[in-house]
Amino acid sequence: MRAAFPACLLALLAWAASSTEARVVGDDQAGFAECDAFFYGRVPPAGFPAEQVAKICQKYRGEPRFATLYSTREKIPLFAAFRYTEGDPAAGQEEEESRWLVEPQIDDPGNDQEEMMPEAEIAKSVEHLGRNQALMADYVDSGYERGNLNPSCLHKEDHHAATHTLTNAVPLSSPFQELWHWEVEQLVSQSLAPHCQNGKDLHLLSGALPSSVKVKDKIAVPKNVWLAACCDNGAETWSVGFIKEADVESRLEDLTVEALEKKLPAGAQLFKDHCGKDRRNPKKQESVLHSVKEIRAKKPQAHVKKPTQCKHPQTAKEEGGFLKNLCHFIVTPIWKMVKFVCYLICQLVKGVWCLLKCIVQKICSGVCTFIKGITIALLDIFICVARVGVSILNGIAKNIYNVLMVTYRILSVPVNLILDIVSFPFYTLGAIPGVLKDIASGIGGAFILVINAITSLVKGLNHVVSFLASKILPTTVF
Repeated sequence: MRAAFPACLLALLAWAASSTEARVVGDDQAGFAECDAFFYGRVPPAGFPAEQVAKICQKYRGEPRFATLYSTREKIPLFAAFRYTEGDPAAGQEEEESRWLVEPQIDDPGNDQEEMMPEAEIAKSVEHLGRNQALMADYVDSGYERGNLNPSCLHKEDHHAATHTLTNAVPLSSPFQELWHWEVEQLVSQSLAPHCQNGKDLHLLSGALPSSVKVKDKIAVPKNVWLAACCDNGAETWSVGFIKEADVESRLEDLTVEALEKKLPAGAQLFKDHCGKDRRNPKKQESVLHSVKEIRAKKPQAHVKKPTQCKHPQTAKEEGGFLKNLCHFIVTPIWKMVKFVCYLICQLVKGVWCLLKCIVQKICSGVCTFIKGITIALLDIFICVARVGVSILNGIAKNIYNVLMVTYRILSVPVNLILDIVSFPFYTLGAIPGVLKDIASGIGGAFILVINAITSLVKGLNHVVSFLASKILPTTVF
């Protein structure tokens, strides 16, 4: 008993120190961040609503566990992507109501809580808590249970604990929840995983189709729940889908993934390239479907509560021995005290960190502003000095130009006179041949003019004499 007490205490301390985290991926980011690994080919399903939804990378103890597309309008997850981690029979133990967590950033994006927290611890610090997500009070006296969309019975240890978040819950009636989770656990663990290296290469998607019925006029009750599986070992693939009406009397329907997509929102594609359709092995597909039919034949005849791994934390009970009860009653107050102290320390550290972060940001901002101002002032001084230098050089250049122009004008007058005097004899001598040519041309022209005048005079006298002779002398003589 003395040895069991420290062990229980250490276990509870470790549990209290752990935390479930979730990262709400921004709308400007593609995919689900580090949780893309849960999708086949790292590609999330297509065709689901892109508005009024939150992409959540569900993490536990700092490690991604599964991904969820959460509808802030319907207040339920539309699908969850996860891997099979082998259910642990010891995982069905009782857990407290406070174990169910909520995501502060869905209702208050500016909140600094970057991890999921118990609702009671953040009720006063988160604005509009419950505006975009379901709360514990929404399920109280509603007739519905919180059904894990990613069933906890398919997981063990940390993966099992990570499923108990309200962003992974849909309202289901208690009998239907028991039956659906039993069917899913049987199908995956005994039919699908054994045909896919015990789940090593198996990608699973579980989802819900909202109906018009709402719990307390807030949370949509699913009209159908579905499951899709894709196995790819690198050489060949197979896939299968399941869908069921959210009624305990309805039958589970197995169908191809392509047929399942037609029952989902228009344009839905669950797996990239339809789970490697070009490498699909028909024989393997047929073998998986045959195994599925054998599992379905084992379905319970009466809808009574079964000792399954998927019991809701609120209803699952486990009888313990004297040592466990004694440990529980002794350690519970200490555990609560330790949890409260850890919470205070965490809040104190977080407050100091935020204060230091704010101070550092203010200092960095002031230094940046100071450096920016100094830089701008130095640049202004440099620009002004450069402008003054350019103006001085421009003035000196203008003065030098003016001096040179005046000097040129002064010196150009005697230089032109000297040049004219020196060039006069050359111009005179150069003009003599032209003058002699003009004189010769004038004398020749005068001589020719005299000859032409004499010739014209002789011709005129000849005409006069001929005319007078023709008038005076008789015609016959001629």
